[in-house]
Amino acid sequence: MAALTVWQFDSVDGAVNVLNEIDALVKQQTIEVRDAAIVEWPEGRNKPKTRQAVSVIGGGALSGSFWGMLFGLIFFVPLFGMAVGAAVGALSGMFTDYGIDDDFIKSVREEITEGTSALFLLTGDMSVDRVHEALKGKMGTLIRSNLSNEQQEKLQAAFGEE
Repeated sequence: MAALTVWQFDSVDGAVNVLNEIDALVKQQTIEVRDAAIVEWPEGRNKPKTRQAVSVIGGGALSGSFWGMLFGLIFFVPLFGMAVGAAVGALSGMFTDYGIDDDFIKSVREEITEGTSALFLLTGDMSVDRVHEALKGKMGTLIRSNLSNEQQEKLQAAFGEE
């Protein structure tokens, strides 16, 4: 079973700072990180900065196209308005097949705002409670979406590295 989790931080550099601690958890085999990405939204900017976080995992299990499409759906599509409504509906429906539904997207969009950051983790076998306890006092909001093995296989097939 895999899990896609989003950890929101109340500072722009919070996600980057915790990435080193995530690396230690990986080395202790507390969690298995299959892929990760970071969103940073500095004050005064009209949109966030996004990037794949390869420092913890080496090579990503998912391609940049997955993260790009997910971040586009979460952060940039509302800016385009009605003109792309049908395409957004199709893209949103595709992510639902991978366990990422409209409620997940909406909650992430509401939590990650100017002046905050987020760490997106695709993890293998893990206990969210163990990770949360290990990072206690360093996290803001946890938004969690579990992926079944079937959903993970679809995700890997659709967006995985060749």
